Amino acid sequence: MSQSNQSHRQELLESRVLRFIREHHLVSAQHCLLVAVSGGPDSVCLLHILDKLKEGLGISLQVVHLNHLLRGADSEADARYVADLTHRLGIPVTVDQREVKAYQSQQHCSLEEAAREVRYAFLAEVARDIGANQVAVGHTVDDQIETILMHLIRGTGIRGLRGLQPNISRQFSGSSLTIIRPLLEVNREETTGYCHDHRLAPKSDASNLSLSPLRNRIRHQLLPLLKNYNPRVAEALLRTARLASDGLAFLDGESTRLWGEIARREGDTVILDKKGFLELPPALKRHLLRDAVEKLVGNLKDIEARHIEEIMDALTKPAGKRISLPGGLIFSVEYDQYRLGSDPVVLSPFPVLEEELVLKIPGETRLPGWRIEASVIDRQQMTESDDDFTAYFDLDKAGDKLSVRSRQHGDKFQPLGMNQPKKVGEFMIDAKIPQSWRQRIPIVCSPEHILWVVGWRIDERVKVTDATKQRLCLKFERG
Repeated sequence: MSQSNQSHRQELLESRVLRFIREHHLVSAQHCLLVAVSGGPDSVCLLHILDKLKEGLGISLQVVHLNHLLRGADSEADARYVADLTHRLGIPVTVDQREVKAYQSQQHCSLEEAAREVRYAFLAEVARDIGANQVAVGHTVDDQIETILMHLIRGTGIRGLRGLQPNISRQFSGSSLTIIRPLLEVNREETTGYCHDHRLAPKSDASNLSLSPLRNRIRHQLLPLLKNYNPRVAEALLRTARLASDGLAFLDGESTRLWGEIARREGDTVILDKKGFLELPPALKRHLLRDAVEKLVGNLKDIEARHIEEIMDALTKPAGKRISLPGGLIFSVEYDQYRLGSDPVVLSPFPVLEEELVLKIPGETRLPGWRIEASVIDRQQMTESDDDFTAYFDLDKAGDKLSVRSRQHGDKFQPLGMNQPKKVGEFMIDAKIPQSWRQRIPIVCSPEHILWVVGWRIDERVKVTDATKQRLCLKFERG
């Protein structure tokens, strides 16, 4: 290629990056921008272009490089290369190292995931130290295509289909950091060509050839295979990402409108109005659920589409239903609301029981947080129900002098289906009832023994049989 053609190609690439930065408002004048440089072609190209554009953008640059201590002498050579490059360009640099494998062992995650988390925590730390709030990374359109395919393989929702974004704010180590991607419309062939034209001699990472990481298998195996079916598969995936992004923008607007009306946050818990939430279209339900998770933990890293679907399936289940999610989150179904959070006490479907109260039979009894309806019914009025808060008893065996209280030390009952008594505490442990809930669970008892651990099991000795003459129905409702 002639020198004039090379010069034209370089100017064209720089102009495209400048246009992309301005179009997406990626940087603000008078700010210091961190640039993450690994030493590979993409990040080196990014740094060189930003160095040319910095005066026009009114920004200053600082480079940051992290040695992950994964490739021995090669990692050290990368660090030296970045230090030498920034010295030639006259840009300050921070170079450090972290034990990624140690972090991987502690967190029980993949090496790729460990490297990413350690790297971004380090970037946030450097940004905080120098007063910056943005870091530029060298993700290209090729990374975008691979990311979309990764999300598809893992079972993504619409959010995953849009892939990488020009900028995104995340919480790392308690600090907010905005990640910007100025090269998101540039491909790897162009960054490699740019580095060659400028004689930048970037380093190559041999680990990119390994087929162990999913991203590398997508890059070297899946994408070439897909191109046999559709030579323009990359364009098709990018078009899908744009459509997903447009749809997501609409859902984001609707979600913002509904916060405060259907959803609200109280401390570390998100509360959803049950009636209003159930009336929403399914797509908006799923979007609000993802928003709720993101507001609580700062990201959706471990939340997959299957987790959201588990919650969707639980929406019409009886009060007391709980779904355990990654990150220690619990989704719980109550009578008039849904709760999402990590505090088991706040998420308990049971109010505090402060005293023992005698039940009116038949009739209605109220105690703080509960309305209890007792009725005497015949065989025809009994219905099959998966409501854990409605139970039937043989009235002659149970008696009509019943009360409700919290559990007491030494309580025993004979759980339905068992032939001998069991301590209530042991039953609760076996039933995996959270410890912080156990003292709040209502216990229905007679002067002789316990009849019902409400929400879980009645006593075998008071069950309805064919010989039962009078049937007692007890129904607990929050109120």
